[in-house]
Amino acid sequence: MNESLKQEIKQFVLEGIDEIPVNSVPSPFWQNLKNAGTELWLDTGDMEEAEKNWSAEMTALTTNNTLVNNEIQKGIYDDFVAKAKEIVKELPIEEQVVEIAFILNARHGLRLAKKFGGFVSVELHTNTAHDLDAIVSYGKRYHEICPEQFIVKVPYTATGLLGARRLRELGIRINFTLEFSTRQNVMVAAISKPNYLNVFLGRLGAYVADNKLGEPVGVGEKAVIETQRWATKITANNEVPTKLIAASLRNAQQLEALAGVDVYTMPTKVAAAGKESLSGNFESQVGTDYEVLLFDEAKGYYVEKLWKVAGHELEFAMNIDKNPPATGEELEQRAREAGCGDMFPVLSDDDLKAITDDGKIPLHSRWAERIASGELAIDTLLNLAGLASFTEDQSQLDERIRGIIE
Repeated sequence: MNESLKQEIKQFVLEGIDEIPVNSVPSPFWQNLKNAGTELWLDTGDMEEAEKNWSAEMTALTTNNTLVNNEIQKGIYDDFVAKAKEIVKELPIEEQVVEIAFILNARHGLRLAKKFGGFVSVELHTNTAHDLDAIVSYGKRYHEICPEQFIVKVPYTATGLLGARRLRELGIRINFTLEFSTRQNVMVAAISKPNYLNVFLGRLGAYVADNKLGEPVGVGEKAVIETQRWATKITANNEVPTKLIAASLRNAQQLEALAGVDVYTMPTKVAAAGKESLSGNFESQVGTDYEVLLFDEAKGYYVEKLWKVAGHELEFAMNIDKNPPATGEELEQRAREAGCGDMFPVLSDDDLKAITDDGKIPLHSRWAERIASGELAIDTLLNLAGLASFTEDQSQLDERIRGIIE
């Protein structure tokens, strides 16, 4: 795509944003949590729900493919899509769809930024997850549209690690997403050095509970606390130290259990429930060592990889930082040579379809033998399942666009 068209798209996205800023009222409840050391974000693209829960202590909103799709399916952007069609009509139809999806993400992000005045995390199209040039190109374009408030979300893939690294070298804020373990985040912190990284802690507890491997309480919490320690240690001397986001919060009690973690991105239901049911007497839990109750059925499946970092994994991450590969494929190959193959496994199309079919929480029995052998790992499966879920939602968004422009 030529630069002239990119600039025309940028101007189209920027025109006519007329949101009235919210009146941000302070809350002692949220101030107490902030005083414990936690930055407060809302995890929603729904402007009405965000406004009901927004407080002066909050600094950002996060969106993703699922949350943006929820807004697009309401039909509120159908006329806007038709107008966008006129700008990109000379492109091949599939490029039109991807470009309009980018336009919609940027436009909705701008509306949130204008209304709430904080940072907004905006997500890349899922078809860029393994395309280094596309990650860098779209990341730069998001940044150019709203450099002061946009944070670009890059998903955890081998290519994503390299793409986020390049964007950070350009000074672009990055929220690295879809991580499910401490060891994955050691890779992220060492290689990409983003502004933010994540643990999707709710899904960790759900995997253990749904597959009858143990009690859910403490699983995600332990992974978050261990990741906090590692991220702080690895990036302490960086020009911009990396902050940890506790993501996929499932209940209000986790607001107390993880107080002091760098950032919460809170679903509006969790935020509302917390304010209604908790005392507000928050104290930092960063020094807490959470216990995890695993059943005998979990033996041999290395659940502890969710919060433990092996020496060879740390060494691999540091070596990649010192000598980064040119491509994601090369990074994956070097991971296998370093004994980290379960982090970037070779999977067939049938495997990937099965992961998609399983949904956000993989069916352990389907993968148990390969997990026990060391070919796969629970955090890897959850990451792949998360990306597959986002891809499904992105496809729904794309289909709505296609239905309007064709």
